[in-house]
Amino acid sequence: MKKIMVLGGSGFVGSQLCEKLVRQGWCVTVPTRRRTHARHLLHLPGLTVLEFDVHNEGALTAALPGHDAVVNLVAILHGTQAAFDKTHVALPEKIARAALASGVAHVVQISALGAQGEQPSNPSSMYLRSKSRGEAALMRSAPATPDAGFALTILRPSVIFGAEDKFLNLFARLQQIAPFVPLAGADALFQPVWVQDVALAVVRCLAQSRSPGGQPSLVLELCGPEVYTLKQLVQLAGQLSGVRQGRGRPVFGLPDWLAWPQAALMELLPGEPLMSRDNLASMRTPNVAGGKLPGLALLGISPAALPPLAAVYLTQNQPNQGMQGLRQRASRRP
Repeated sequence: MKKIMVLGGSGFVGSQLCEKLVRQGWCVTVPTRRRTHARHLLHLPGLTVLEFDVHNEGALTAALPGHDAVVNLVAILHGTQAAFDKTHVALPEKIARAALASGVAHVVQISALGAQGEQPSNPSSMYLRSKSRGEAALMRSAPATPDAGFALTILRPSVIFGAEDKFLNLFARLQQIAPFVPLAGADALFQPVWVQDVALAVVRCLAQSRSPGGQPSLVLELCGPEVYTLKQLVQLAGQLSGVRQGRGRPVFGLPDWLAWPQAALMELLPGEPLMSRDNLASMRTPNVAGGKLPGLALLGISPAALPPLAAVYLTQNQPNQGMQGLRQRASRRP
């Protein structure tokens, strides 16, 4: 029976991954700073929640012995250079050292499409450069032969969609209240991938004792079957969620001279910004498969299309739909 530690296991992708892992009959460990963050996972058989900060290298090294593999899903989309470095660079460095010290056989790093661990200074944004440097740190620690150290698999997904995503759901909610959507980066390209396909990809990588193909290290791009512009995705979010009887709101692409000030203003608003200047910089790199690296097909996965899946959860997540909508309509009957 395999024992897997999942860093970031209580998050959007991590929750789906943990459920799939326990269905395989594997033991799963999810570290978290507060146990309450992982309370939705506590019902899963064979899953253990450990309360510690994954950035504490001593605690991480002490918790890893006995695990066959570690999966790193910890990431941020917004922040300062220091925050990106702490999360995307320093943490992978700590994971590599802890894995080597603990005899872990396999490390799976969830990175991002557009990252370039081979040339970490190339990407256009703080986010992608930090992701690239984190990849590079793990690549330096991975063995040159399959029999030494840990196997390394790096997965680079495009934007991930699913019932609890903060992407399509966010644009759908925005169109419930805004008469139109002024959109920065409207022509940026994405190849969205379903959260369940990403989780299944991790499971299939872990099912092998080495990286897929028997290589000591491997990089895969995880993408869906269709390419969209950001404007098309925002329009789909409105249409599939039923805004204006399925027409959605008008979406207007902003020129750069307006897009950058808009993003700067959004950074000043409380909470997580809808868009930041670093997001705009990231979108200069097309978020689509480059065609030079293997993808989901190597793992025997046929990627799911976005529209039929998003239509279900975007509709159900609206306040006037699903069970809540039925109750509201029933209460209005005479």
